[in-house]
Amino acid sequence: GRRHGLPRRLPGQRGGTGKPLMRRAVALVGIGKIALDQHVPALSSSSCLHLAATVSRSGTVGGVPAFTSLDTMFAAHPEVEVVSLCLPPVPRFAAAEAALRAGRHVMLEKPPGATLAEVQALQALAALRGLTLYATWHSRMARGVAAAKAWLAGRVVTGARIDWREDVRRWHPGQDWVFEPGGMGVFDPGINALSILTEILPAPVHLQSAVLEVPANRQTPIAAELQFSGGVSAGFDWRQVGPQVWDIVVDTADGARMALRMGGKVLEVDGLPVAGAADIMGEYPALYAAMAGLVAAGWSEVDLSPMVHVADAMTLGRRKVVAAFHF
Repeated sequence: GRRHGLPRRLPGQRGGTGKPLMRRAVALVGIGKIALDQHVPALSSSSCLHLAATVSRSGTVGGVPAFTSLDTMFAAHPEVEVVSLCLPPVPRFAAAEAALRAGRHVMLEKPPGATLAEVQALQALAALRGLTLYATWHSRMARGVAAAKAWLAGRVVTGARIDWREDVRRWHPGQDWVFEPGGMGVFDPGINALSILTEILPAPVHLQSAVLEVPANRQTPIAAELQFSGGVSAGFDWRQVGPQVWDIVVDTADGARMALRMGGKVLEVDGLPVAGAADIMGEYPALYAAMAGLVAAGWSEVDLSPMVHVADAMTLGRRKVVAAFHF
């Protein structure tokens, strides 16, 4: 199911008792581009959590104790309650399992793992240990998403189109792991679109067919075209140059058209902008506020529906070999 335990607490500063949340110590594991660009600034601005340590083979954060293994970090910083994992999907499971076995709450970057089964194993372990496991989807926190979901509620969707086209050289410079098994290729950004789609549609859809364009020298797709039930389709491409495109357009039975632009940041209805929720915290600060709320309440949140669509695409997709790709 989407939610586990009790329904999700909205991002905020207070727990279930109404008392201010205590400021919990966090260890950030995997100090790469996403950690430095998003996680570190989000933790720096948090009133609920603070960055107490990092674990990475080589990356560090200025002024924060740095370690190369979880065990040595736990020994030096027993106060760490939350482990936030920014590792690539393939090595993430071992770190998540170790953190849970050490009695720490775990927050997972998207996608939550390399396979569905391993995330389900983490769910079972977290439940057994009475710990919080939070599979994050940062694009769901974009300012227009909640308003789009509210607008679609009660409406009949007659079709939808996702166009998600960006430049892999800009967002993953030299990161060959994205083209290795488990790296997901263009589904690494595409799953952001699917996380929004699965959040806002009033009824679920399922994949019917897919074409995956795989470079001759790589293992995962650089582009994909997906067809879902209900007239929903998606096009992902990592070869975009110039302006980046992150659009979702939804048509409804009453003749209206809703669009989310800029990855969910801008909501339009019939071509006109609609005011959404104020983006006070931003996507990643909102995720950490939500994590603090989940830990305080003793809840977990693991929604695998975006990842199910990716797994289905890998299962049903027709492979089309395209030109070799080099960074």
